Amino acid sequence: MNSTVILYSLQERYADSFSKNFTIVFLAVIILSINGIFVYIFFRSSLFYNDPRYVLYIHLVLNDMLMVFFSVTLFVMAYAWRNVPLPFCVTLLIIAATAHKNTPLTLAGMAVERYVAICKPLHHHQICTVRRTYILISLIWGVGVIPGLSELILLSIVRPLSNFTKGTYCSSTSLYNSAYHGEFSKCMHGLYSSVVWVILVFTYCQVLIAARRATTDKSSAKKAQNTILLHGAQLLLCMLSYITPVLDKIYFQIVSDQQKRILFFNYLLTNIIPRLLTPLIYGVRDKQFLNHIKRIFSCKLPIVKVESTKQ
Repeated sequence: MNSTVILYSLQERYADSFSKNFTIVFLAVIILSINGIFVYIFFRSSLFYNDPRYVLYIHLVLNDMLMVFFSVTLFVMAYAWRNVPLPFCVTLLIIAATAHKNTPLTLAGMAVERYVAICKPLHHHQICTVRRTYILISLIWGVGVIPGLSELILLSIVRPLSNFTKGTYCSSTSLYNSAYHGEFSKCMHGLYSSVVWVILVFTYCQVLIAARRATTDKSSAKKAQNTILLHGAQLLLCMLSYITPVLDKIYFQIVSDQQKRILFFNYLLTNIIPRLLTPLIYGVRDKQFLNHIKRIFSCKLPIVKVESTKQ
C-alpha cells in the first residue's frame, strides 16, 4: 500500500512537471513564431530598417525573443538538469538578465523617439537618425549587462573560486543567495524602474501638452499619446517581475500548500505574458506592418504586366 501511494505521488509529480514545461515551451514557440514574422517583415523592406522608430521596435522584438528563449531554457533545465556547470549557468543567467533589463530601457528609448517626433518635428530627422539609433541600442546593452556582471563579481568575492569548477542548480535565487546580492538587486531594480518611469511620465506629459496645442496634426499627437500609454502598460507588466518575491511571500501566507503553482503563475505573468503582448501592442497597430502581414497570410504575389512594343 505504501509503495502504491509513493508510485501515485511520483506519477502526479511527473505529470505536474510535464504540464508546466509543456505550457511554457508551447507559449515560447508561439511568441518566437509571431515575433519571427515581424523580424522577417522588417528585413524585407528598406522602409523599416531605414526608420529609427522601426529599428527600435525590432530591437525590442529581438530582445524579447532572446529573453524568452534563455528564460524558458533555464526553466526547463531546472527540471531536466540539476547539476549544471557553474560557468555555463552564470553565462545563461547574465544573458537572460541583460535581455530582461533591456526591455524597459528600449521602451524608454521608443518613448523619447515619439516625444521628439511630436514635440520637435523639425529636428526629428536630425536627432533621430538610424546611426544614432544603433548607438542607443549599444548603450542599452552596455547598461543592461552591468547588473549581471556586477552579480558575477559579487559571486566570485563571496564564494571561493574552487566552486566555479563544480555543478550547481541553475537558478538566480539559489546561486545569488547572499545578503549582498539581495541588497544589490533591490538597488538596481529601484534605479532602473525609477529612471524609466521618469522618462515615460515626462514624455507622456509633453506629448499630451503638444496634443492639446496642436491645430493641424492632432491625430498623430493622439496616436503618440496612446503609444506611450501602451509603453507604460507593458512596462508595468515587466516591472511586476521586480516585486515577484514580495508577491510570493504574500501568496504563500494565504495559500501555503500551493507554493509551486504560485511560483509558476508568477513566472507566466511577469516573464512570458508581457512578451506575448509586444507584437500585438505595436506591430498590429502599425499600418505598414499590418499591410505586410495581410499580404503574407493572403499569399498575394506581385503581378508583373508585360506589354509588347510594336516597332
